[in-house]
Amino acid sequence: MKGDLLKRTISFMTGKGSLNHNSRKFHAKNTDPKRTHWNVEYCNEDIKDVYHELFDEALKRYNDKQTRKDRKIDDYYEKIRSGKQEKLFHEVIIQIGDKDNMGSETVEGQLAAKVLDEYMKGFQERNPTLRVFAAHLHLDEATPHLHIDFIPYVTGSKRGLDTRVSLKQALSVLGFKGGTRMETELNQWVAAEKEQLASIMLEHGIEWEQKGTHEKHLSLLDFEKQERAKEVAALEEQKADLEEHNATMQEVNEKWLDHLKNIEQDISSAQESLKEADKKAERAKKNKAQYEKKLMEIAPMVKEMERFAEKYSADPEEVLPEAGTLETGKTYREKKAKPLIKKIVVVLRSVYRAYLDLSRKFSDMQKSYERALSKVNSLTARVEELWNENKVLREKLGDFNRVERALGRDTVEMIVQREKSLEEAQRIQNRERKRKIDREGR
Repeated sequence: MKGDLLKRTISFMTGKGSLNHNSRKFHAKNTDPKRTHWNVEYCNEDIKDVYHELFDEALKRYNDKQTRKDRKIDDYYEKIRSGKQEKLFHEVIIQIGDKDNMGSETVEGQLAAKVLDEYMKGFQERNPTLRVFAAHLHLDEATPHLHIDFIPYVTGSKRGLDTRVSLKQALSVLGFKGGTRMETELNQWVAAEKEQLASIMLEHGIEWEQKGTHEKHLSLLDFEKQERAKEVAALEEQKADLEEHNATMQEVNEKWLDHLKNIEQDISSAQESLKEADKKAERAKKNKAQYEKKLMEIAPMVKEMERFAEKYSADPEEVLPEAGTLETGKTYREKKAKPLIKKIVVVLRSVYRAYLDLSRKFSDMQKSYERALSKVNSLTARVEELWNENKVLREKLGDFNRVERALGRDTVEMIVQREKSLEEAQRIQNRERKRKIDREGR
């Protein structure tokens, strides 16, 4: 039975991602417009819409946490498009056999199209972290082949957006861990997808023909292109690793710089508060001096008024003597003396109350001045403290950069991660120890 099987190679290449060409918005020289209606379009979504779908919520969460305006991201699509760390999307091109044994207009070519169709229908389910937004089966070229365009993403990221673009991490989630130079996440995933395709081929009577470096079905030029593509894919993976390490170290540096800037802002704010407090203290000092001067000027008069008011604040009956027997004293006392003294007493009591009010205001002013002076002294000490902290942090940042240069970024990152893990383990241990003590105490 095995001898009856067709033997065909599998071609699994990375493409340039010409979306307009794939959707046949224009025709290249190698296409036959008469057969274009044979093509199958599985999906063809606007990539910007898919970016909004995948990353808008994560972008909002990221921006809400930023205290600096320059750290916020307006458009994640544009950031990735103009950046160098990740590609906007990736494309793979899959083909069974070649034009000599699997031509599009042959029975074998139609069988290849059926296999590729079945393979495509299970692609997204197998690869949930590779969001497919465009996929086309082309039958208007020499050999049936499949274009799959996807955005690789990862969730729960600790760096940048918690949901972000990352081919390396997207493949890692699928179970593909990088190893040697040629055993990258991408190469491992390609190998697994070839096995999946080979399994479907076998169900349709086609055996995967795995060839070495002398693949007969390829021209020398095609073979060299394929080998170069493999090397480019491996180098791109290495580049992605290095850029991710660099981004991590950059983030560490930015955190230090952010902390320093926050300290500098605190210093600036404290200095402004100090200046304002100085002004208030100076005003309070001037007001205090003015009040003291006024009080010194009126003190003798106030003392006399106080004595006078005290003397004549008694009831008029006690102040004025009874009239003599020979004079109409009662008339004099009731109609002239008593009303006059009552008026004097009212005036004196009013003056006395004004004096007491003035005395209280002076006391309050003294207390306000003392509070302002205390605040000035406190702010002065805080500014000095912040300057010292700023100096220490700058020295630490300089030491960190020296360590990074001496040991290398990868080593520093590994040490940082190891220390974080140890700290977390220690926290868990301390928490468990406390719980045990609490239980025993009950």
